[in-house]
Amino acid sequence: MYKLNLPEFNIALRKEQGKVWIFDIIRKKYVVLTPEEWVRQHFIHYLINELSYPKALFKVERGLTYNKLHKRSDIIIHDRTGKPWMLVECKAPEIKLTQKAFNQVAVYNMTVGARYVAVTNGMAQYCFEALAKPGSPVQFLEAFPKFDV
Repeated sequence: MYKLNLPEFNIALRKEQGKVWIFDIIRKKYVVLTPEEWVRQHFIHYLINELSYPKALFKVERGLTYNKLHKRSDIIIHDRTGKPWMLVECKAPEIKLTQKAFNQVAVYNMTVGARYVAVTNGMAQYCFEALAKPGSPVQFLEAFPKFDV
């Protein structure tokens, strides 16, 4: 599909009903392969295989409500107590990561309340620690945080 700036993994694909499906190891089922899903699956494997984030603490495509609007979070990683630890927004590779994407995930995090927020399009990955004070400047991390909670 797309060559991403993320490590390769053992991709499980199948073709059915005229569509290509990819296996999601978190939801434990095949889902329709879209450019955003391609990024999401690569990023999930990167976090689990390269950064040793615990697979059991991931939630994918979960609903959330903000100002009575129903939205979906791409990836939420919880800490060992069940509290949201990181919120990840995935975009298709051709989508530029602009302020709009960061605003979107920041708004989602007002409901989720994760400590860390990340945005990726598979070509670039950004992560920052969510700040308690609205309007404070965002400080991007040089690397993704180690999972130790």
